[in-house]
Amino acid sequence: MTANTNGDFTALDDESRTHVETDAAAWYLLRRPQTLRIWACKETGPIRPVRVNGRLAWPVDQIRRIMQGGGK
Repeated sequence: MTANTNGDFTALDDESRTHVETDAAAWYLLRRPQTLRIWACKETGPIRPVRVNGRLAWPVDQIRRIMQGGGK
C-alpha cells in the first residue's frame, strides 16, 4: 500500500490506537512508507518504531508531537 490520498486513514486527532502500521504513520507524517522503513533500519529518523513479530509499529503520541512542531 502506498500513501493514501483517499482519506481512508483515521484523522490523527481521532486515532485511538497507541501504535499504527507503517503506511498510516507515513500518511500522517507526509512521507513515503519506504522513508519510515529507512528511518527504522538506520535508526536516524525523528521517531523510532517498536518491532512486533518483525513488523513495525509507530507510536501515535510521537507522531502527534512531530506534527505539532515538537521535532526530535
